Amino acid sequence: MPMAKRNKIHNTRFIDRAREHKALFAVYFLLRLSVVLILIAQILNNDWENAFYCVLALVLMLVPSFIETNWHIDIPDTLEIIVLLFIYAAEILGELRAYYINVPFWDTMLHTITGFLAAAVGFSLCDIFNRNDNIKFSLSPFFLAFVAFCFSMTVAVCWEFFEFSGDQLFGADMQKDTIIHTIHTVELDPTLSNRVVTIDGIAEVYFQDGTSLGLGGYLDIGLIDTMKDLFVNFIGAVVFSFIGFFYTKNRGEGRFARLFIPTVKYKEAFEAKERRQKKKALRAKEIEERKERREREEKL
Repeated sequence: MPMAKRNKIHNTRFIDRAREHKALFAVYFLLRLSVVLILIAQILNNDWENAFYCVLALVLMLVPSFIETNWHIDIPDTLEIIVLLFIYAAEILGELRAYYINVPFWDTMLHTITGFLAAAVGFSLCDIFNRNDNIKFSLSPFFLAFVAFCFSMTVAVCWEFFEFSGDQLFGADMQKDTIIHTIHTVELDPTLSNRVVTIDGIAEVYFQDGTSLGLGGYLDIGLIDTMKDLFVNFIGAVVFSFIGFFYTKNRGEGRFARLFIPTVKYKEAFEAKERRQKKKALRAKEIEERKERREREEKL
């Protein structure tokens, strides 16, 4: 099986790692420095909710390195940089700076990237199993790409379930509302014959006391946002599924695909397995020796 050619950042000295992966370390250092400074500012302002988002961002930024170190998976620098930027864009810019509200299509962009990244994760997991001689698991390039697509869409659906639950149980507004001017519904059909009634040109909605809602239209609660998020996730998943399909079909020859697909560092994984086996054998030997020693003492 092929092994990763490059040393990953946790296998070398800090200076060597920084020299070998300049772009990755520059992004990693600048983003974490920014988050730490923002965290200090939030603590001084006693804004503990925003401080929590900062801590969450710092923890999430450690995940790629944790995966590489403990699971012996080689994450390409390009993918790792995208993940770091995504975390910063979602937690710091999106939540703290309210980009979700003030920047058009910010949420749409992040959901598209999520679809792409989730498909990359699903594809990589299946590809690792597919190429492991110890696992009887074999998928064609088409089905490998299809599984990656399904994995991404499943993640998206579960996330929308999470947003809906947050809104219903805790009164949050994770499923952002949309102002619309047309309604198509059978609820207003006086004949009760399932006929669609269309109300067009909705310019304003009023409370019972005659006060205007002030939105210039009807407020759709979450549905359009949810379907839009799923659709752009679908686009991101399809894009990566095509990349993964040709990557598998050509067995890793595509340079572009390799920028986004994690691989197993087989040498490190094999060495780690040997260490675990030796440690297990040594522990078993110690237990056996203690047992024999107790038996001899009982005989005496």
